[in-house]
Amino acid sequence: MTATDTRPRTTPASRPPRPDKNVRVLSFSQKLSKWDLKFSPYLYISPFFIMFAIVGLFPIAFTAVISFQDWDLVRNSGEFVGFEQYIWILNDPKFWTALRNTFSIFLLSSVPQLILAIFIAAMLDRNIRAKTFWRMSVLLPFVMAPVAVALIFSNMFGDNHGLVNNTLAAIGLNPIPWHVDPFWSHIAIATMVNFRWTGYNALILLAAMQAVPREYYEAATVDGAGAFRQFWNITLPSLKPTLIFVIITSTIGGLQIFDEPRMYDNVGQGGAAQQWLTITLYLYNIGWGDFNFGRAAALAWILFIIILVIGLINLIITRRLVRDEGGRGVVTPRRGRKGVAR
Repeated sequence: MTATDTRPRTTPASRPPRPDKNVRVLSFSQKLSKWDLKFSPYLYISPFFIMFAIVGLFPIAFTAVISFQDWDLVRNSGEFVGFEQYIWILNDPKFWTALRNTFSIFLLSSVPQLILAIFIAAMLDRNIRAKTFWRMSVLLPFVMAPVAVALIFSNMFGDNHGLVNNTLAAIGLNPIPWHVDPFWSHIAIATMVNFRWTGYNALILLAAMQAVPREYYEAATVDGAGAFRQFWNITLPSLKPTLIFVIITSTIGGLQIFDEPRMYDNVGQGGAAQQWLTITLYLYNIGWGDFNFGRAAALAWILFIIILVIGLINLIITRRLVRDEGGRGVVTPRRGRKGVAR
């Protein structure tokens, strides 16, 4: 029986690990280039977000603070009053009149505007002569100054010597009280809005129509589908994202209409009986007419909530309608027992 060797074993001196040939040490310039590739996109777009925070988010937050105060413009300070400004706005009959007028003008302008924009875009999408000329022509009303458009149309819809009433009198019809009757004043203001924004929306829809592959239309033509069937089953379902964008932007712009009702008469108060008083015009009169910025700020936030709710409702309804229309024209092939499409 041998004794166990209890002597400590000697180990060779520890050697530094050999560098792996696959691991490459980056130099400072290479690290800098890597950081530039990673962070430079955020740096390039940062000026927009910085400016938006200064001229966008800060005024919004400051308006929310003012809406809970009885603001004094001279001292540039206010006294906290809670929801008193909101309660005053909601109890004012002018607010509900302005809200009714705003929705009336919005419906009379947005619905015909969308239908007409789709029709114009469909016409411009066809093979017509002088395409560039017609596309530029439909955009001309949009680049015109809103004040100029409002002044021109307010004179056209004059009660006594307007072009429209003179034309009606020439053909033996009674003149229309454009500045007296609420409905006809809403029609006149909606006409101004449609004149300015229809071409803009038509070009957006036209760009979406041109993105639809032409092979779809060629296959539909071979199958015997006419122009209306192709438009209904191919074009409209393909316009889903663009239609949602146009409807949402039209909703936001239609509920914030200001220039047209402000310039519709010489006073700019929304009519003698508030026939075309809108929410934004009412807000302007409270802020710069009564110099009550606390109530004006509260009304601005009420308008923001209304636009947000209506926009979400429009988004849900539009998505559902367009999804339903898109599902009607899709035909899925039947499969046989071995998975081969018949």
